[in-house]
Amino acid sequence: MAGSTKTSEPLMDGVRKEIDHWLTKYPDDKRPSAVLAALTAVQEQGNGSLSREQMDAVADYLGMAHIAVYEVASFYSLFDLEPVGRHKIAVCNNISCMLCGGDDILSYIEKKLGIALGETTADGRFTLKREEECLAACCGAPMMAVNGHYYEKLTPEKVDEILDGLE
Repeated sequence: MAGSTKTSEPLMDGVRKEIDHWLTKYPDDKRPSAVLAALTAVQEQGNGSLSREQMDAVADYLGMAHIAVYEVASFYSLFDLEPVGRHKIAVCNNISCMLCGGDDILSYIEKKLGIALGETTADGRFTLKREEECLAACCGAPMMAVNGHYYEKLTPEKVDEILDGLE
């Protein structure tokens, strides 16, 4: 399993504190409104992905049906339900990026890392998560997001600099 060590406690104290912070922003009868923040906190302080046990704990903590949390976690691309590498890469495949060489950038990354979309390098360092339909940076095409940070106007050399500069 890539990333930091997973804890047996589904909601660590730091995660509960983070969720409680978000709960102050909603009326008491709207606890489920904090589900995105809660799942984000759990994923960030865990191993980089969400386990069923963790999602169940979030559901119980927020007073939600377990299935409702699963629906949220499986809908949004920012959540991972399977273990991932320390660095998550998403490449935009929208028309602007495609026309500006996005397909070539994706192929270059796959070849450089020796993995295909949805795979993780053997050392657990990188996961090439997916092609994103649109990362909303068309004027900077082609682009990718690494750990949520945008990188625009990519070339193979720029990709090398970005990926080689990560731990």
